[in-house]
This record gives sequence, structure tokens and C-alpha cells, in this order.
Amino acid sequence: MDPPLRVFVAIATPEPVRHELQRVQRELAPLAPPGVIRWIMPEQFHLTLKFLGNVPAERAAALKETLRPACSEHPALRLRAQGVGFFPNAASPRVIWAGVNDSAGQLLRFQGRIEAALRDFSGDPGGNPFAGHLTLGRFKRFSPRQIAAFMARAQAMNNRPFGEWTADAVELVRSELSPAGARHALLARFALGQ
Repeated sequence: MDPPLRVFVAIATPEPVRHELQRVQRELAPLAPPGVIRWIMPEQFHLTLKFLGNVPAERAAALKETLRPACSEHPALRLRAQGVGFFPNAASPRVIWAGVNDSAGQLLRFQGRIEAALRDFSGDPGGNPFAGHLTLGRFKRFSPRQIAAFMARAQAMNNRPFGEWTADAVELVRSELSPAGARHALLARFALGQ
């Protein structure tokens, strides 16, 4: 029996947006002590629609067949990356992110559609509300004093635009964990509105 696949469903980030987000990382990195933040590599910037966790390898084909119509029946999305924020909040940050939204409100509806379609493949009931974001980095141990200048600069970016794009596809991605961080491999790509 093959080992389970650790997978998520996401929208890729185009090169111009990745470039702007990398610029933010370069601006902020010198303001935090070494080792306090593990920065995400630009090629791994993506908008996660649903993290499924471990899915049995033998269910991969069924997963793809479930995802295909959920995507093909929804039009492309016009997305905008803007602003920097923190999970769970700025007072005790664990993740720094750039926000992603759309003016038409279609992203939230589409994510709900994906969530509902993939309910049988996820052990997560999806209790947390969806917040469109691109993870820039993850915090390790620190004291608030160590990152005061970092936080001030990051919070000044709360309305900064990073670019717009038309998302015309959704990806099913495998994530393999290693001591060097996660490695991502594309398993399938599904066109929107086709």
C-alpha cells in the first residue's frame, strides 16, 4: 500500500506578484533577529483554498474527479494581493501574510464550493473562516522587544498593493515535509470556467 499523500488545493501566484512579495521579505528581514522568522521561498507563494492533509494514495483519482467539476463550473477570478497581516494577530504573531481578495466577492464563494466538494476527503470540518492570504513567513521564538521595529514596518504596509491577476486555474499540490522545509509538487491542474 502506498503512503498517504499530504495535499492541498491552491491558486498559483504569478511572477510579478511573487516579485513584489519577495521585495517585502527583503525589506522586513533585516529588522528581525536572525532565525526569528522562517521565510517562505517565492516559488511556494500560493493561495490555499483547502488544506486536506493526508489523503490515501488510492483515493487520489477520486479526489481529482471531484475537484474537476467544482472548478470547471466556476468562472475565472480577478484577484488582488494587498496588505500585510498576522495570524493569529499582531500582538502574538505566528505567521506573516499578504492578503488576497477580489472586489466581486467571488473568492469566498468559490472557496466555499471547494470546501463543500472536498468534505469527504478532509478530516478537518473547516471550522475556521476562510481568509485569503499568501504566507510570507513563520515566526519562531522571540520576545516582543526583539521585533518591535519589524512589526512597526510591517504594520505600515497594511494597505500596500502587490498586484492583481486573473486566476484561471486551480492546482492540487502535494507537500512533502523535510528538515529543510516543505517541498511542493504539482499533482493536477484544473481550469476554471471550462
